[in-house]
Amino acid sequence: MTSALAAALDRIDRRDRDLCAFTEVWHEEARAREADASRLPLAGLPFAVKGPAGIRSYTARRLIAAGGIPVGATSVPGPGTRWQTWGQGAHGRTVNPWRPDRTPGGSSAGSAVAVAAGMVDVATGSDGAGSVRIPAAWCGVFGLRTTRGLLPSPDSTGLASAGLLASSARRAESCLRHVLDGYVPRPARLPVPAVFSPDLGFARVDPEVAEVTRAAVGRLVAAGAVRLVPGSCELLDPADAWLAVRAGARTPSTERLREANDRTLDALFARTPLLLAPVTPNRPHGHDGPGDVYSTALTWAFNLSGHPAASLPAGFTPDGCPAGLQLVAGRGRDAELLGAAVALERHLPRSQPIG
Repeated sequence: MTSALAAALDRIDRRDRDLCAFTEVWHEEARAREADASRLPLAGLPFAVKGPAGIRSYTARRLIAAGGIPVGATSVPGPGTRWQTWGQGAHGRTVNPWRPDRTPGGSSAGSAVAVAAGMVDVATGSDGAGSVRIPAAWCGVFGLRTTRGLLPSPDSTGLASAGLLASSARRAESCLRHVLDGYVPRPARLPVPAVFSPDLGFARVDPEVAEVTRAAVGRLVAAGAVRLVPGSCELLDPADAWLAVRAGARTPSTERLREANDRTLDALFARTPLLLAPVTPNRPHGHDGPGDVYSTALTWAFNLSGHPAASLPAGFTPDGCPAGLQLVAGRGRDAELLGAAVALERHLPRSQPIG
């Protein structure tokens, strides 16, 4: 067994009873894959899959074909959950590794925790409203939601796209090139022109989250990694449009809302390659739920529009919770988005594995 696989399984065995990131761990199956995987490009890289069906996803199958070794299925919310911001593991409720009294986010809850705790470097996810980006932000890891239609998705509404959670943008890119046929890295030329929108024009953002993301943008500008383009991004609150699409109950008013936001985003990406914003308006909440705050407020606009979007660790609020900086690029510009994320993460605080 490779040292990477041995280390991953050992760390899962030691940490998961407390964190509850996994519903299943495949010790024997993982060991059985080792010999063949070691000769392939990913050389036996251990990775986790989201939920009970994750092993059958296109992303997981491509990672396996490239020499990745799936070590287990991660937790997702239990049935009938209104707020998809938690997970249920084999040993109980999934907890945030930075603050066990707080949620890790969801619905890719266990995937984010597994990466944050160093159990694996990479985990698969899916994102229909922010389900990769929110847990990535709240667990202090990198998360990518791909352009709508770039990878196969079982979601008939078109809202959910496949994604990855990883210890870094660089690690995510090294895996994505084996998932996407013809993927060509696009290293960023610094400074990257970007628009910064602290609230996307409508959201009420927790002042401490706003301060972390604003400071992260300031740090990128000071380092010469980002050049802010004048202007902002003023969207209409997409909640009604997202809910209508999810329910299959679109109306003329929700379609007009969606089209107005699409026009705004098309105009923005015609003049700049990158949009920066907070990932969530709130900090990780307790396990009883977020109250009347939509954690998805700043993410689901891009599920409606189909743009690729990512979460980079931006720093910590005073209560010790991670916050994420959201990066959004034009449709189909996933390689450029990852190139920018790889360049920018060098200038932002790195979250080390917990425990």
